[in-house]
Amino acid sequence: MPTVPDSPDTAAAVPWSLAWRRAASSFYAGADGRAPQQPASHFRTSAHVGPALGAALARLLLAVDAGLGRPDPLDLVDVGTGRGELLVSVLAALPPSVGSRLRITAVDVRRRPVGLDPRIRWIEGWAPDSVPRGLRGLLVAHELLDDVPCDIVSVDSSGVPRLVLVDASGAESLGPALTDDDAWAAHGLDAARARTWLSAWWPLASPGDRAEIGLPRDDLWQEVVSCLDAGIALAVDYGHTRETRPSDGSLTGYRSGDVVAPVPDGTCNLTAHVAVDALAHRAGASVVRQREALLSLGVDASLPDHALSVSDPPAYLDALAASSETAELIDPNGLGAFWWIRTDV
Repeated sequence: MPTVPDSPDTAAAVPWSLAWRRAASSFYAGADGRAPQQPASHFRTSAHVGPALGAALARLLLAVDAGLGRPDPLDLVDVGTGRGELLVSVLAALPPSVGSRLRITAVDVRRRPVGLDPRIRWIEGWAPDSVPRGLRGLLVAHELLDDVPCDIVSVDSSGVPRLVLVDASGAESLGPALTDDDAWAAHGLDAARARTWLSAWWPLASPGDRAEIGLPRDDLWQEVVSCLDAGIALAVDYGHTRETRPSDGSLTGYRSGDVVAPVPDGTCNLTAHVAVDALAHRAGASVVRQREALLSLGVDASLPDHALSVSDPPAYLDALAASSETAELIDPNGLGAFWWIRTDV
């Protein structure tokens, strides 16, 4: 993490939320002429690990369908869908009987991928504005919220929390105090809302402490959830709770599978962990680890019967590979530690 001096030259620096938004527009949407990037090129998510997640979400969608009295249409929506991998996986696990009523929607800032299943409607744009309203069914946002830009505050050497500013090189400096409403407003930010959120969810204690203000994530997710008339809105992401907040924050960069310095120049994916308890409180949601959620949906990582290796070696190898992929999804020290934030509407 770049060093934050107490007495900086802030001439070229802006709040992290602004620098991050510009970088995200470049990285994901190619706003500055660069080729838009695909998440799978830079990091591995649960959506890229075999069919087990898609099958589990298919079972959840069928439960939602039954609970809503089998509506027509039945919506399946993936916000921040990447290349639509998760939707394709869910579709493969659904029985044909649902197909005639199913309305599948992918929302992403990139253009529709070539060759994507024609049953998937593609909406190009940013959430929450591009998410259709009046939905009935299952809405999923898989590793969306960690990419939503937020502002950062840090406690200076005198114990005063200040807005962190950053320039295009990633060099940080300290800006106005958290108590200076007018100076924050000059940056288009609401210091009073930031103080209230930090007091409730991420109190700062010592010089050098940092916090990522999760208000933009809470605001965006509340808007997305409001698009659902009935069903389940599910955010899946990595995050932390008040008891486990990192004192130095979690802002990170990813490029081609490697962790890199979080430089807002459009060349890397910027991400920070989600304050899942704040998000759940705002959305009226329940929170559970991915491991528990998937196990409750029937995901099973048991090894295949060894006798199959003799009677049908190819089938045994396939089953062994599937078991390994599923184990990765529910690993409590890996993807199984992700959070499922679920709002029933």
